[in-house]
Amino acid sequence: MARALTLRSATPGDMPWIHELRHRVYAEELGQHAPNAQGRLVDGLDGDNVYLVAARGAERVGFVSVTPPWVGRYGLDKYLTRAELPLLDEADVFEVRLLTVEPHARSGAAGGLLMYAALRWIASRGGRRVVAMGRADLIGMYRAAGLRPVGRTVRSGAVAFDVLTADVAELSRGAAGRHAATVARLAAGVDWRLDAPFAPRPDGCEHGGASFTAIGADFRTLERRHEVVAADVLDAWFPPAPGVRAVLAEDAGWLARTSPPTGAEGLLAELAAVRGLPPETLAVGAGSSDLIFRAFGRWLTPTSRVLLLDPGYGEYAHVTERVIGCRVDRFRLRPEEGWRIDPARLSAVTADGSYDLVVVVNPNNPTGRHAPAAELRAVISAAPERTRWWIDEAYLGYVDPAESLAPFAARDPRVVVCTSMSKTYALSGVRAAYLVAEADTAAELRRWTPPWVVGLPAQLAAVAALRDPAYYTGVLRRTHELRRRLAADLAAVDASVTVGESVANFLTLTLPQGGASAASLVAECRRHGVFLRDLSPLSSSYEGRTVRVAVRDTGENARIVDAYRAALGELHADSPALSGAGAAR
Repeated sequence: MARALTLRSATPGDMPWIHELRHRVYAEELGQHAPNAQGRLVDGLDGDNVYLVAARGAERVGFVSVTPPWVGRYGLDKYLTRAELPLLDEADVFEVRLLTVEPHARSGAAGGLLMYAALRWIASRGGRRVVAMGRADLIGMYRAAGLRPVGRTVRSGAVAFDVLTADVAELSRGAAGRHAATVARLAAGVDWRLDAPFAPRPDGCEHGGASFTAIGADFRTLERRHEVVAADVLDAWFPPAPGVRAVLAEDAGWLARTSPPTGAEGLLAELAAVRGLPPETLAVGAGSSDLIFRAFGRWLTPTSRVLLLDPGYGEYAHVTERVIGCRVDRFRLRPEEGWRIDPARLSAVTADGSYDLVVVVNPNNPTGRHAPAAELRAVISAAPERTRWWIDEAYLGYVDPAESLAPFAARDPRVVVCTSMSKTYALSGVRAAYLVAEADTAAELRRWTPPWVVGLPAQLAAVAALRDPAYYTGVLRRTHELRRRLAADLAAVDASVTVGESVANFLTLTLPQGGASAASLVAECRRHGVFLRDLSPLSSSYEGRTVRVAVRDTGENARIVDAYRAALGELHADSPALSGAGAAR
């Protein structure tokens, strides 16, 4: 029986073979380059490219190269100017190059698996567009795979190439849909050693919460929750207020069997009183995702144009791009600016009124940065009347309630503020959220709200939580203390890793270039029962190197630090395979 085909990242030891195979194929076989006495072809991007290798045991049979956008240049730059191929100036474009297979292996699965591996690696690093050069005589094969010509042809030696492109999301949907049988067949014969998952998600948005796979989503082994640290999802480390726990425990049978107030009238009244807002400006939902799906589904169509923060909460990209099919642009937050929103740049981008909706998560998840309310009010006030603004304040409780734009939204028909009660009130499990909008907008959304959308346990819990502000002031203050202590303990483990503080209940770890990837750190920590969140799929700005860590209590934070220290030790031990030319950064 034939051995499985192994797919892995290249090591420094693979590079001589890559250079030699490249010479045999592109110089001797295809005549793209003149043969040389060394019998090797090197590439100007070798120090920055990522190489993925297919092998059977010790025998290497093929490779493919990926050039990420953070390199700043592409192989195509040798043939076309950016004016001739402007898509190279777009964000999140990854170039796939040099798909090369040994002659004796070309009738097998190596070529297809290498292309698929490149797609999965790119998707796992936040890529949204691929670009490639495909031999003109094989254009049918590329079209069948989902690539399409852009109308540019280049020549390298004796070979003509068409420039091809595709959306990563479309290719991934194809792999999970019409090509699912082919992908399943390939999976049966592959030893997958890449740090990107083999299979794309068939549907839905990728969130944190993978820790529940260790607990058991069938709820038969809930005792396992004591064995894992769920730092990959931003649930509160503390329990809800005593009054919440009391009302939920008082008569569980009655709570389970009793229909709640149809329109959550008591919860709406409590929110209005506590927040000092007119009741007619409020609408409630079973978590913020419920409100996002309901509102965006009413307001947007495939012709709508939307602006999202990047990096930003992935649910917004999922709903606008994949569910509704809007035209979505990104407002890129810059690490050199501390990931903060530049109000002048945001005003300039939105000044022409081309956007139907602008989404701002503030404080932002996953960057952990907060934009002052006064700055955002000024930007919105200067924006055109036709542009609607959705402000997500799920983490505002960690800053200052006075920074909320809710009173502004209650008066201005262009503005909606959405607030989840999951994070700061420790109510993730019961699902409760609300939004604030000008009365007519709020009334429209209430008309499109199903009856009993917020269950009775959630309504009672939310009301009880709102009635105990002193308790939450104390635990939120304690959260900041825990975060600062956790940041200091993690920073002491390895000075080469950047610890990014935030204003909320999480922080980030950014690994140095040329070393282990975020995905490999996350996988290694899971072996110790600690679940962290790889932020790479959210944005290519993270370069596959940043992990988000949720703040837990003192004991669990200690476990996080211990697992992190052990994981780095294991990864450093493997560093010769991870840090040389061709390493997956």
